[in-house]
Amino acid sequence: MAEQQQQFYLLLGDLMNADNNVRKQAEETYDNIPGQNKITFLLQAVRDASAAEEVRQMAAVLLRRLLSSSFEEIYPGLTLEMQTAIKTELLTSIQHETSQNIRKKVCDIAAELCRNLIDDDGNNQWPEVLKFLFDSVNSDNVGLREAALHIFWNFPGIFGNQQQHYLDVIKRMLVQCMQDQANPHIRTLAARAAASFVLSNEGNTALLKHFADLLPGILQAVNESCYQADDSVLKSLVEIADTAPKYLRPNLEATLQLCLKLCADTNLTNMQRQLALEVIVTLSETAAAMLRKHTAIVAQSVPQMLAMMVDLEDDDEWAMADELEDDDFDSNAVAGESALDRIACGLGGKIILPMIKQHIMQMLQNPDWKYRHAGLMALSAIGEGCHQQMEAILQEIVSFVLLFCSDPHPRVRYAACNAIGQMATDFAPTFQKKFHDKVISALLQTMEDQSNPRVQAHAAAALINFTEDCPKSLLLPYLDSLVQHLHVIMVAKLQELIQKGTKLVLEQVVTSIASVADTAEEKFVPYYELFMPSLKHIVENAVQKELRLLRGKTIECISLIGLAVGKDKFMPDASAVMQLLLKTQTDFNDLEDDDPQISYMISAWARMCKILGKEFQQYLPVVMGPLMKTASIKPEVALLDTQDMENISEDEGWEFVNLGDQQSFGIKTAGLEEKATACQMLVCYAKELKEGFVEYTEQVVKLMVPLLKFYFHDGVRVAAAESMPLLLECARVRGPEYLTQMWHFMCDALIKAIGTEPDSDVLSEIMHSFAKCVELMGDDCLNKEHFEELGGILKGKLEEHFKNQELRQAKRQDEDYDEQVEETLQDEDENDVYILTKVSDILHSVFSSYKEKVLPWFEQLLQLIVQLIVSLQDLISRAERAAADASFPRSSVPTDRGPTGSGVCASSTT
Repeated sequence: MAEQQQQFYLLLGDLMNADNNVRKQAEETYDNIPGQNKITFLLQAVRDASAAEEVRQMAAVLLRRLLSSSFEEIYPGLTLEMQTAIKTELLTSIQHETSQNIRKKVCDIAAELCRNLIDDDGNNQWPEVLKFLFDSVNSDNVGLREAALHIFWNFPGIFGNQQQHYLDVIKRMLVQCMQDQANPHIRTLAARAAASFVLSNEGNTALLKHFADLLPGILQAVNESCYQADDSVLKSLVEIADTAPKYLRPNLEATLQLCLKLCADTNLTNMQRQLALEVIVTLSETAAAMLRKHTAIVAQSVPQMLAMMVDLEDDDEWAMADELEDDDFDSNAVAGESALDRIACGLGGKIILPMIKQHIMQMLQNPDWKYRHAGLMALSAIGEGCHQQMEAILQEIVSFVLLFCSDPHPRVRYAACNAIGQMATDFAPTFQKKFHDKVISALLQTMEDQSNPRVQAHAAAALINFTEDCPKSLLLPYLDSLVQHLHVIMVAKLQELIQKGTKLVLEQVVTSIASVADTAEEKFVPYYELFMPSLKHIVENAVQKELRLLRGKTIECISLIGLAVGKDKFMPDASAVMQLLLKTQTDFNDLEDDDPQISYMISAWARMCKILGKEFQQYLPVVMGPLMKTASIKPEVALLDTQDMENISEDEGWEFVNLGDQQSFGIKTAGLEEKATACQMLVCYAKELKEGFVEYTEQVVKLMVPLLKFYFHDGVRVAAAESMPLLLECARVRGPEYLTQMWHFMCDALIKAIGTEPDSDVLSEIMHSFAKCVELMGDDCLNKEHFEELGGILKGKLEEHFKNQELRQAKRQDEDYDEQVEETLQDEDENDVYILTKVSDILHSVFSSYKEKVLPWFEQLLQLIVQLIVSLQDLISRAERAAADASFPRSSVPTDRGPTGSGVCASSTT
């Protein structure tokens, strides 16, 4: 046994080896060890004081993971003696361990074991651990008090169904530790444990009220720990603001004041200051109405955000950079801008715009470029949240912003372009209709800034935003001027690419050309020859790795121009373009997963399909393989606990959802957008080619049906739903038997998706698609089981509508209710009603297909439908009474209840 243990130590060493091959081989060996043996070896390694500390730590981490991931497979199979020995060994080890790090990791193992030993009825099958907690928390040994708090923090549900019985004891334990004047570390741990307990009981209003007097102690610990270079309690406060914001209500003023103080203290780290601001911003999203009662403090937080946005460094190379680096999300400037955007959306323009307007005006007049830059970026950030209020003064804002396109500092000109581009999106199409002449002129002038490529590129990017939402009729008078400017810049930048290898401006200009063509449509025909030769030249020659994005954007541009000018104009070039695309397609398998060309290629093929129509069918054998490969991407996912999160959260491309109980679900998002694009393109092919797509319907339907449950990306589920009726249309040519088989494959999944889909926008698409499928398939497409399940789901949707109405009425009685809350409730109501229209679509399709045969099934819904009609009549009656009681003379109240009454007036006067 001793020899085996020594070999296991060597294996643990190899698992930490920097050499990938050694580590991979060690992982395979470790995975092949039976679970019960693993527990024995790992536990022995953890308690072996003579082993190297890093080996013991590794063993502790692996043992905790083993209990987390494979408890059911391993633990119940152990003998009772072995189970008891593990429990005893863990508690003994915590009591006698001299290394603080090892003791902490053993506490994590104990908490994980305890989490798994709470049975379905809430009984803790390890009662000794509760006695250990009480004894340790009252011990003179600081290490034991730390251990007890660490276990409770890690698993606050440790008391199981006895929690209510021990509630006062738990509270006394936490208060006692938060008042430990001799040991600041104990106070910090106790505050974290208290926060963890609050978070695990977020829905228990009575408990939160009972523990409300712990909040001042938590806030004190936040303050103390921050100045000890520890932000763990502050992070807990952010979590409370996110998950249990009402817990903060009794001490909201103190919470906000503390966060404001910490945010303003430049002696703290940037991360600590940003976390303090995050508490306020998160509350604006999770408890906006509650926060709106403290506008004085919110008003003080706005200058803090703006001050962070000024925290920029002078960089002489900035304007000439050819590679755009990703935003540094840890920087104060990015954090401040993001906070401003979110708080404006959370609290609304009525609150935020008056607070910020004067500050921005002062910043824009500051001689220091950083302030002018921050002021313009702030305008960009608040557009979405302050939409209604800014729209009223848009003339004044735009006139002022345009002045900064000529600012002496390039980064201010860049920020002006950013503000224009953002407003072009946020206020479209009003922005385009009112300011087209001034904006196009200013952007074209800024695009001529040859000595500052970064500014040039951003002006082109702003032009893209402007043209994307610009009505065609408004753009046409400027078309000639736009095209000439873009052509001159493209030719110059193409020369620069050849001579110097610079590409940033060319990438944006190519997209600008595509956007102008997309809006101008057939009016772009006269300019076709001006651009197409150069664009084809780029695709043929830009084959180096660093030019992948340029090549992808050029492929997009060619396909958009082709779509704009139409088949007749494009056909002479179509063959050459197709050969270029086919060559790229042949190399598709050699492209890296993150190659930007992939998504551009996939979209370009779909546009070529629209241009060529049935003639595109011949290219499907080449196109479909890579497209299906991309649509079939499976994301990397992981269930991680807090310890693992510390190692992985910084990794590129991971996003996390907190599941509670110190666990998070992680997904690597790389490839998700490409997958969604590919699925949408499959929909496009089915729609455009119809029976010409029949050869691929079977493999596509087998891909799409499971994707109705792909909860990692809404766009994928929408595409899956959209594809169903289209694939049935394609398959019709194969005859009724083939069609019925395909329908049977998708029907169950569609009905289940209607019942389980969490997102209302996606749900409406699924319901709409199901209704179209039923209409298409006709009588006898649903069996008895289908009808039963569908009836239950539709009944549930109707009942949910009434339940939501009751909840909204309850919110109107809440102490935080105000007019902004009412706006949100109205939006929720509209959303509900939209889902009801989809219920109506399904009922319509069923009645259309089954006629009177469906009446007995419909009876289960009849009472709810009647209730719906009655509630609608009540609503109309209340509206009419409100109109009658209005403070206008009776004769001035219009009798027509339509949107404007103009149609009625017009007919009565003629």
